[in-house]
Amino acid sequence: MNEDRNLQGRVAIVTGSARNIGRAIARALAEAGAAVVVNAKSSSAEADTVAHAIRDAGGQAITKMADVGDPEDAAALIDAAIQEFGRLDILVNNAAVRREVDFDNLDYAEWRAIMATILDGAYLCSRAAVPHLTAAGGGSIVNIGGLSSYTGAARRAHVIAAKAGLVGLTRALAHDLAPHGITVNCVAPGLIDTQRRGPEPAHHAAHATLVGRRGTPEEIAAVVRFLCGPEARYITGQTLHANGGVFMA
Repeated sequence: MNEDRNLQGRVAIVTGSARNIGRAIARALAEAGAAVVVNAKSSSAEADTVAHAIRDAGGQAITKMADVGDPEDAAALIDAAIQEFGRLDILVNNAAVRREVDFDNLDYAEWRAIMATILDGAYLCSRAAVPHLTAAGGGSIVNIGGLSSYTGAARRAHVIAAKAGLVGLTRALAHDLAPHGITVNCVAPGLIDTQRRGPEPAHHAAHATLVGRRGTPEEIAAVVRFLCGPEARYITGQTLHANGGVFMA
C-alpha cells in the first residue's frame, strides 16, 4: 500500500475540526485517504469550509454540527458517519474549550461547561463509536490532551482537570477495547501556533521550547495520522507529547 494513502477506505470523525488543530487533523486524515466527518458545535461556516477543501482536493468529507457534550448530539454525530459512509474506523476526540478563570470565580456552571465538552464529549463519542469500530474489525481512538495537564497553570483548573481526565480515560479504554482490536492513545500538544478568539493563554509565557519555535497544527496532525495508521497498531494506552521539548515525559 502507498504509505501516503494508508488510510484509503477508512472513515474518520474529528470532533471540533472547524479550526486550528482539528482542521489540520481532518485534512491530514483525508490526505491519507480517509473519508472524514468534520464536526463543530457552532462554527458551521468554518466547518463547511474544511469539508469543501477536502472535497476540492479529491477527498470525501461531510459536515455534522453537534455538541459532543450532549448525549443525543454525540450519538447523532457517530450515526452521521455510518449513514454517509457505511462504517467507522477512526475517532479523534479533539473538541475543547479552554477558557481562563480565577479559581475564586470558577462556578459550577463554568466547571461543567468545560468538562462537558472535553471529557464528557470524549466519553460519549467513544461509547457511541465502539460498536461501529468493532464491526469494522478494529480501529483507532485518539484523544487530544494538553501540555498544561502535566505542567499545571493558573486560572485553568477546569481545563487541566478535564485534559488530565483524558489521559486516564485513554489508559482505561486501552484495556477495555484491546480485545476488539481498537487502539486508544492520547496526543498532548505543546505551544502551537493557532488562531485564537481570545487572548494568549497566560501560562504560555512561562514556557520555551528547546527547538526555538512553536509547533504548527500540521505537526500535531502528523502524529495523529501516524497513530491511526497501520504502522501504529502496536501502540495503545500511550500519551505522545509533541511539544518541542517544553516537557519531557
